[in-house]
Amino acid sequence: MPDKKQKNFSGVIAPLITPFGDDGAPDFERFVSHGEWLMANGCTGLAPFGTTSEANSLGLEERMELLEELIDGGIDPTKLLPGTGMCSLTDAITLTQHAVEMECGGCLMLPPFYYKAPSEEGLFRYFSEVIEAVGDDRLKVYLYHIPPIAQVGFTLPLIGRLMKAYPDTVVGLKDSSGDWANTKSILDEYPTLEIFPGSEAFLLDGLRSGSSGTISASANVNPAALYKVYQNWQSADADALQAKIGNVRKVFQSLNMIPFIKAIVAHYRGDPGWAKLRPPFVELPAADVAKAIKVLETEHGFSMNFGPRA
Repeated sequence: MPDKKQKNFSGVIAPLITPFGDDGAPDFERFVSHGEWLMANGCTGLAPFGTTSEANSLGLEERMELLEELIDGGIDPTKLLPGTGMCSLTDAITLTQHAVEMECGGCLMLPPFYYKAPSEEGLFRYFSEVIEAVGDDRLKVYLYHIPPIAQVGFTLPLIGRLMKAYPDTVVGLKDSSGDWANTKSILDEYPTLEIFPGSEAFLLDGLRSGSSGTISASANVNPAALYKVYQNWQSADADALQAKIGNVRKVFQSLNMIPFIKAIVAHYRGDPGWAKLRPPFVELPAADVAKAIKVLETEHGFSMNFGPRA
């Protein structure tokens, strides 16, 4: 594995799901409770306000208050990588500044994605303006590459240009392209960058090529198994451990993942409120959820233990 400078983040990071109450507002108590459970069960960090968090259905005030609740609830802010990338430049600056002031370990930033096919220069200026406006040496930016959803992404030249201009600020990237060849090309070109595949399907291959771990939706429900691969990636058992989490991941992907992950948590916590979503997401048919959970349990030995909170 290539030599790297000290990593800011590594391991298994969950894009923390956002619970909602009966009134449709974020449920702070559930949010903090799940964050605590994840950090006690294999996660090395949390990435609130990622795709799985339904982040783009949350307002600025909601995001900032949720982040404050996590930290007030005892979560170490240096373990937090909140999503702060927005289409609005001023909103991105507001969220990024807030995260830095809360002493978060980094910010996971989508590109401005509403206008399609922006130029490299336009994207460079966007990130440059955010970084310059925040103007704080504590800021650590992790680029969020998710072209299947955003369509706007990061080319190798753009990544290199941002790293060269801001070598102490642009330090990482989450690759949710779903394309191992793309992830490998970034790993090969920029070995000092903290790179996280967006699916545990590439966790072992990534670690063998110098990645820092994974930021994966299913870390919300399967953190210990993912962490076991991370811990044992150089062992004789690594391929078998990877195959197991890969097979479980296929079941998670058999339904719309965000509603399904929330339904899984609702099932094992015995708390139907966890299944609530914000439009445009809607709940999955109960029969489909029950069938998929049965497959997880009977074919893969899957379970979640929330102890007295269940």
